[in-house]
Amino acid sequence: MSTGLIITLIVAAVAVLVLALYFGTGRRGPRSLRRRFGPEYERTVAQHGGDTKAAEKELQERLQRHGELRMQPLTPQEREQYAAQWAAVQERFVDAPAEAVAEADRLLGRLAEARGFPGDGYDEQVAALSVHHPRRIQGYREMHAVAVLAREGQADTERLREALVHARALYEDLMAQQPADAPATGRNGHGDGRDDHHGGPGGPAGDHHDGHRDGHADGEPRHHGRLSEKLHAFRMTTHRHDTSRGRA
Repeated sequence: MSTGLIITLIVAAVAVLVLALYFGTGRRGPRSLRRRFGPEYERTVAQHGGDTKAAEKELQERLQRHGELRMQPLTPQEREQYAAQWAAVQERFVDAPAEAVAEADRLLGRLAEARGFPGDGYDEQVAALSVHHPRRIQGYREMHAVAVLAREGQADTERLREALVHARALYEDLMAQQPADAPATGRNGHGDGRDDHHGGPGGPAGDHHDGHRDGHADGEPRHHGRLSEKLHAFRMTTHRHDTSRGRA
């Protein structure tokens, strides 16, 4: 076999390999993004009017900017403080729901910053959170939007209550020692959102039964475990609150 023929065969083999890698990556890319971002993928596609290429480009850019971010630990004192502040927000809701939701919105921003997410702007912070908490971030968005509406008197008590309830999932993840929704740092090393300890991505916040959901995780106060009970009581409490106003 001549040297020229050998070189030609090598070049052809390399070309085939490059093409296989290119098209293989292209086929896996969208599935990987969809798996990693879950509902955030569908939301971004909808925002782009169904243009999946534009949506995937945006999600890839978020990954490039924030994919390497690692959550910073909270000290026991910080964990205690944030848990106490969240409990105070819930108690304030009974008498001042709009003010309570506005404070919860600010509290989540401070907590996210303490965990290492950008703190110099809401949009960039949400973009970073969407990379690491894609199945929890929508609750934060909803609460932020409702807090803005409440300042203009355009949000009723029930809508405020629902916003606070939905935002709780992100609060709990940010307070957790090991977040349930952290695709970039899953402990099984898949890097696609699957976490053996939490039984996979996408489950609602209340479906996990690890320590931090019960308020018994290391360094967490026990009253954190009563958050769900307090929020569950909001519906009846706020209903009585509205009824008493109607009689006034």
